[in-house]
Amino acid sequence: MRLLSLFLLSMTCGLAQAAVDISDSLLDSIDQRYGRDAHNRVVDWQRLMKGILAKPELQDQPKITDANDFFNRVKWISDQDHWGQEDYWATPVETLVTNGGDCEDFSIAKYFTLNTTGIDSEKLRITYVKALDYNQAHMVLAYYSSPDAEPLILDNINKTILPASQRKDLLPIYSFNGESLWLAKARGRKLNANSQASLPQWRGVNERMLQELQQ
Repeated sequence: MRLLSLFLLSMTCGLAQAAVDISDSLLDSIDQRYGRDAHNRVVDWQRLMKGILAKPELQDQPKITDANDFFNRVKWISDQDHWGQEDYWATPVETLVTNGGDCEDFSIAKYFTLNTTGIDSEKLRITYVKALDYNQAHMVLAYYSSPDAEPLILDNINKTILPASQRKDLLPIYSFNGESLWLAKARGRKLNANSQASLPQWRGVNERMLQELQQ
């Protein structure tokens, strides 16, 4: 099942415009468990999505900029310090209620925000890279305006959205979206593999989103 469909099913309505309506029961649960500030951050996310539904993808004040800026405000915290484990991929709600995350969490949150507000998943790829300046693994979101276009990179290290050719500090390894996987070393060759089946962390994010948003 496509990730967009999974996300829409977890919301109160089936239409894309209604997908930004997070249920009152979930918001009440967040308020009781995490407090008013956490509640307000999720409400701000809902407000962001409603505000960018009608925005263009690129011209004027594009929705990709709003989504990038919004989640880049969240505090960076390592998975070990935040979740007590080495590699935990959080849902957008988990990221916001705890007010912390790492590069995977920010990229995932940006992906779902943009996909839910009208950008086709084929234009979005969560991309695993090596951050050369830090000599460590990193994750960003790549946006393709067309299948053959040079992608724009949404990142929390360099918060300015730039074409991939201007990010010499990043070495792409592989990328994925709701349906597929791509290998960078094979010139972006698309693999005959389901991203959720191949990436258990990715599948876990979707399963937890369904659980939390069906409240």
